Order: sequence, then C-alpha cells, then structure tokens
Amino acid sequence: MSLSTKRGSKGTGLQHKRTEKQSTICLQQVSVDPSDDEAIEKASDNRTAARQDSDSKPPAAKKRKQPTECFLSQPEEKQETTVKAKKRKKKKISDILEKSAPKPGVPADLQNLLRQHFGENRSVIELEELKLSDSCFLPANDLTHSFSSYLKEICPKWAKLRKNHKEKKSVVMLVICSSALRSLELIKSMTAFKGDCRVLKLFAKHIKIKEQIDMLEKGVFHIGVGTPGRVKALVEQDGLCLNSTRYMILDWNWRDQKLRRMMDIPEIKKETIDLLEMCIIKLCREGSVKLGLF
Repeated sequence: MSLSTKRGSKGTGLQHKRTEKQSTICLQQVSVDPSDDEAIEKASDNRTAARQDSDSKPPAAKKRKQPTECFLSQPEEKQETTVKAKKRKKKKISDILEKSAPKPGVPADLQNLLRQHFGENRSVIELEELKLSDSCFLPANDLTHSFSSYLKEICPKWAKLRKNHKEKKSVVMLVICSSALRSLELIKSMTAFKGDCRVLKLFAKHIKIKEQIDMLEKGVFHIGVGTPGRVKALVEQDGLCLNSTRYMILDWNWRDQKLRRMMDIPEIKKETIDLLEMCIIKLCREGSVKLGLF
C-alpha cells in the first residue's frame, strides 16, 4: 500500500471520529438519547423553528421617552396685556366732542361745573355760598354772534361806562380765555365794539407780570383780556383790583384745534375755578359783577 493511500485512510478515520464526537456533544446538550432517532429529529426541528422565530421577529425597538409638552405663558400674557390696554384706553375729549354737535353754554353748565368740582370736599353750607342765581348772569351767546356783536348786546351803555371809568389798577370788563393766542384773536375781533378805549393784555407769554403791574399803576385801562392764571396772579399781588369791574366774560364755547373748550383743559379749568372762588363769586352775589358766557 502506498504512503498517500495510508495517509488518506488515516485522515478519513480522524474526520469520522470528530463528527461522532460533535454529534455526541449536541445530543448531550439537548439531553436526548442518541439511539432515539425521533427525539433527535424533534430536537433539530425545534432548533430550526426557534431560529426561524428569532429571525422573523423584528428587533425590539427601544422605548423612547415621550417629550414633555411645554406651554409658553409669555404670548398669553401679551394677549392679556393688550386686551387690558384696549379696555383701559380712555376716550379723548376731542373724540367725544367731534361726534357731538356744538351746544351753546348756559348758566346751568357753570353751576354744574362748580358743584362737581367742590362737591366732594365742601359741606352743604359751603356749596350754598358758591351757588349763583340767574340774576348774576348775562345773556349767553347762542353761537350766532361775533365777539363785538355779543358785547354790544350785553353792554348797550358801554360808551357811558368808558367815559366814567378813571381808576387805575382796574378794568371795567375782564375777558378770560384759554391762551395768549386766543387773547390776541379776541382783542382784534372787538375792534367794532371797543372804540378808542384802552385794552390791556393779561397773559404770561412774552410779558412779565412786573410790566403789567407797572402799566396798571401808571395808566387807565378799560378792558383786560387774558388767561385765568395770570389774572389770578395779578389779583393776588395786588396789581389788579376788581372793585371797578362790572363784566366778566368767559370764552366758553370756543374750541381749539383739538376741539377742546377752555373748561375741557384741566389746568385752565382749575385756574378759572380758583379765580371765581377767590373773588368773582362774591362780587357776583353782591351784584357788582355780571358773568357772561361767550
């Protein structure tokens, strides 16, 4: 026998022994009797079925944590604030007056204004002292008059009053309006009424109060036109005396570019009421001064 044949037979024998050992190990792992062919077939079938099941089943997906929902409160707050801002927004006096038709002022309007202003802080007796009767008022402007025609109607004996007035530091007629520019307009518009009488500007713009006091002390003036703040300051400093005053006209119905009347402007309203309370109401109740609403 050749050497190659011997080696081949030995190799074949070794391979046969290895397969027997492997089969013995597999049978031992499944604890099956090697002589039981049916059991071996069942075990092999079970292994293949298990492999198929494992191959057919998809890999278990990892459970992902669901993201927690975040609610942003900032936009809601903005909406609330905008809504609140809209609710709190007050109507401007110009918006109200633009929709309302102009009505001429009457004495009851001034009475109601004084009552509202002093109602919370004054007693019933004090409010009675501030009350003015209808006899204290001149006929009100019905919105058909110019300033000169209105003055002629309420003061038909103006020429006589002008001649008899010779006192310094005083005026016969006092006109109260909201601004210096409006004062100049009224002075120009009364040309047909005033004649040759002297008119004094009583406002703060470009005129110092000391200059106005000096002018009142040195000369005789018949009409004073100005703002309530400056007139009040002149009375307090004894620069202007109202004992000779017979007429006080409030520029009640005129409206500025924002459609505000003089009593719609808080500062002008307060200064006018202070002036009325300081001396005008008392003089009206005594009968020496008449109030007019132009």
